Amino acid sequence: MDQTKNSNIHLKHCSQFCTLHTFIGIIFLLVCLTVLFPGCFAPVFSDLQSAKLVGPGNLEVTPSFSSVSFSSEGESEHVQNHLGIQAGLGVSSLMDFRLRYERLSVDQGDNESFGVNVLGFGPKFSLVKDWVAFYVPVGFAFGENIEVSETWQVHPTLLLTLPVSKYIEINPSAKVLIPITGEQDTLVAFNLGAGISTNLEKWAIRPELGFLINPGESGSYMHLSIGFTYYTK
Repeated sequence: MDQTKNSNIHLKHCSQFCTLHTFIGIIFLLVCLTVLFPGCFAPVFSDLQSAKLVGPGNLEVTPSFSSVSFSSEGESEHVQNHLGIQAGLGVSSLMDFRLRYERLSVDQGDNESFGVNVLGFGPKFSLVKDWVAFYVPVGFAFGENIEVSETWQVHPTLLLTLPVSKYIEINPSAKVLIPITGEQDTLVAFNLGAGISTNLEKWAIRPELGFLINPGESGSYMHLSIGFTYYTK
C-alpha cells in the first residue's frame, strides 16, 4: 500500500503519457516513479517557431527532430527522441491557428523503447508585430494503453523574436505547462532558438535548446532540437 502511494506521488514527476506493455517495461516504470531518474520522460516543450505570424491565408510547415535528456545531482541520461511536424495557418493579421503532431520514442532500457503520440493545437496571437506573440496550445497524448482523458494539458507560451541580421534571428520563449486533467504537476519551460536563412520570409533552419523544470523539485529536462520551416507566401 505504501509503495502504491509513493508511486502515485512520483507519477507527477513523470508524464501521464507513460505506458508500457511488457513485464520489463513495468519494472522500468516503477523505477522511474520512485527516483525520477533516469527513466522518466517529458511532455513536448520545444517551440521551433518565431514570434512572427504567417499572414492571412498563408501556411507555415516545420518538420523537426528533438533529443531529450534528464539531469539531476550531476548525472545526465538520455530519455527520448521526437519526430514531429507542425503547421501554422494565417487566420488574420493578428492570429494564426497552429497544429502539431509529435511521435515520441522513449527509452525503456536494454535498447528497448516504446512509442507515444502527442497532438496539440491552438491560436497564436501577435502582441507586437514580428517581435512578440502569445501562443496557447492545448494537447493530449494517445497510443496503446494510454488513458487520453488523463493527459490533457494547456501550454500558454510567450514567444520573442530578436533580429540579428537579414539572415539570422534569435527566438527565446517561455511557457507554463498546466495539466487540465490528471494529477500532474504544473511545469515551466524556457527555450532559446534561432532562425537561419538566406531569406527568412521563405524558409529557415531552426536549431533550439530548451529546459523543463518542476519548480518544486530538483532536476531538469533538456532538449536539443532542429527544425526546418517553409512558408507558402
